[in-house]
Amino acid sequence: MYLCILDGETTNPGDLSWAPFSALGDLTVYDFTKPEELFSRAAHHEIVITNKTVLTGQMIRALYDTGLRYIGTLSTGFNVIDLDAAKALAIPVCNVPTYCTQSVAQYVFAMILHFSNQIALHDASVHQGDWTNCRNFCYWKSDFLELCGKTLGIVGYGHIGAAVAKIALSMGMKVLVTSRTKKVLPDGCDFVSKEEVFRQSDFVTLHCPLTKDSTNLINAETLSWMKKSAILINTSRGGVIDEKALADALNEGRIGGAGVDVLSTEPPKADNPLLTAKNCVITPHIAWASKAARSRLMEIAAENVRCWQTGHTRNNVC
Repeated sequence: MYLCILDGETTNPGDLSWAPFSALGDLTVYDFTKPEELFSRAAHHEIVITNKTVLTGQMIRALYDTGLRYIGTLSTGFNVIDLDAAKALAIPVCNVPTYCTQSVAQYVFAMILHFSNQIALHDASVHQGDWTNCRNFCYWKSDFLELCGKTLGIVGYGHIGAAVAKIALSMGMKVLVTSRTKKVLPDGCDFVSKEEVFRQSDFVTLHCPLTKDSTNLINAETLSWMKKSAILINTSRGGVIDEKALADALNEGRIGGAGVDVLSTEPPKADNPLLTAKNCVITPHIAWASKAARSRLMEIAAENVRCWQTGHTRNNVC
């Protein structure tokens, strides 16, 4: 059985082994696949694995004619795959849910602590000689924020949202939650409206999927509800933010700051307004990418294939 991984570099740039997939058949791994290379690379493979390489309906039908029978993802998301086309051909599409829950939750608090403690600012100050030239044993260049007693607003309460809430509660924070459906919450968390989350929170962290309803969820109106000192954090999808509206709010001092790991277009275009916005920390979509999480991702994706080979499909989204 022939397996093809179309864009393996982001998942495994060389620090992990593809052995779990090699054990399942004749494996070919490409670091990156351009659209014009896709058919020639994936043709005559029963199993095709993608992360961000787009599989259109036309491509899926063409590959089916050469033997495609299974599509897997090296991700939780599967929006790059035409599910209707796959379903019509009875091709299972299997994703990898929950592999990076702890890594993303940890990242959220790395961002929260960045804004709360200003460690990078003070490290740079010390290395510039400010401490050496200081007459006192200590100094600070900005206010610090003690998290105990502060309010964290969570938009979207799936596995990651719940993990973030657990960390927040352990630090003495009050937690407000809003989501499409009301959830059973632990003590210390309250379910409130979307507007209340934005108005009351010192930090707002986004954990909602990108849907028609959540596109541009963060816009001029929702930003106007936030405290002037509040920090917005996004580890979900870039499309949930109107980036021009957020940049305007940051540049005009209407909110305190933003930490984003995702943008509407990745890699971003040079004119993305957040790249030059004030108090905006941007990282290159890495919240998910700890070595432990990537290892789990590969193991689960390979096990998905193995299960399909034995007639017991799991984690199938169509």
